[in-house]
Amino acid sequence: MGQNLLGLRATSAFLTVILMSGCGSGLPEVSRFKAVDLDTPAVQKRGRDAANSLVIATLQARRSVLPRGSAFERVATPVLAANARAAESELRSARLRAEAQSKNWLPTLGPSVSLTSLSDAVASLVLDTVLYSGGRKKAERAFAKSDVEVAAVNLSIDTNARVHTALMLYLRGQEARETAAMLGYALEDMKRFEWIMTERVKGGVSDMSDLNVIRHKLAKMQAQFSAESETALASLAELNAMSVRQLDDVEGITQLALDRHGAQPLDVVLSEAEKGRSIANAQIDRAGYLPTVSASLATGGGGLRGTIAPSNPIGIGMGASLEAIKATEEAAGRRVAQSQEEANRRLAKQEAEARALSRQLLEAQALTGGAKANLDLFQSQYDAGQRQVMDVVGVYETYAAQAEAEIALKYDLVRSRLDMAKDLGLLADGSKI
Repeated sequence: MGQNLLGLRATSAFLTVILMSGCGSGLPEVSRFKAVDLDTPAVQKRGRDAANSLVIATLQARRSVLPRGSAFERVATPVLAANARAAESELRSARLRAEAQSKNWLPTLGPSVSLTSLSDAVASLVLDTVLYSGGRKKAERAFAKSDVEVAAVNLSIDTNARVHTALMLYLRGQEARETAAMLGYALEDMKRFEWIMTERVKGGVSDMSDLNVIRHKLAKMQAQFSAESETALASLAELNAMSVRQLDDVEGITQLALDRHGAQPLDVVLSEAEKGRSIANAQIDRAGYLPTVSASLATGGGGLRGTIAPSNPIGIGMGASLEAIKATEEAAGRRVAQSQEEANRRLAKQEAEARALSRQLLEAQALTGGAKANLDLFQSQYDAGQRQVMDVVGVYETYAAQAEAEIALKYDLVRSRLDMAKDLGLLADGSKI
């Protein structure tokens, strides 16, 4: 009974020391130990909000540039629903680690087994607490918080990349389908020209070489039509494999309106989050060279014990180590600046390419209209007996090539906009991510 009473008195004294010390970990002095009850809503809320940050709030506030009800939005929604979201697991793990680190100022309780002799073992419970850590505990919480931010940005990058991949597959399929439709009409006309030339050769009006030329052009167009049709089917099959439902009925494209200054590129946000994590890690290393004051209490009459010692060994190379820690913080800041510069260059290039493609598309549309007018003129002249079949075939081939170029430019412009939207993280709503 005397030993138990002594243990209870020592435990009470130790808890009193803990409560009066404030642990020196950087938490508010009033709220840290004002309420010892860990089930209070305030303490629970502090654990839940430990990983909240401006970075995550900014990511959640982003809005997708895909118009509601558009073909792009109809593709993105089922594709995201089928996402395995491995990055989400990383984020959940990081949030749990941050929640655990948010309580690192609390004392720890663990077993201890020691040998008093070769035949006797003594087991006891040891209550440990850090009274002063030189900022290490606070830096560990900051590191865990930055780790959550890095995981959140990676999740946003992963989600936007998935939507971008799906939309690129969709565009490839739509472009191939539209090109195949244009070539299908051209094939019908070329077959008619082949029949006319065949009849003229039979009647001795035209030479066999002209028929061979038309047949070669027809075979080339048929091969291109088959290739485009197969590309459309393959792209659609790959897209359906990424989605929770079949997307065969989705058609059309949407021109996106984007401002490259409307959001910060995700690569830059990631660099800033990694900078915070690197700085917190450097602060942990620096705190290791400062004295750490801790106290422990063991049951079984062990009494209250305290230690004052740095975590890292102090030697001749300590100065160089501290300089290395300082250089790490500086390097993290420079990586952010470099990432910002690279993002600005990439976005400026994408914006210039989009302007160029927009201008080229207008020119291609004008050229296609001119080629179609020229074809109609040759067709009317052929019907009037003023043109040969080969003249009309040559003009028709020019028109088909120009129409195909216009289709390619139209889709290249949309791809350029989607590339910019992916870099800015605007292909999915942040709140849904």
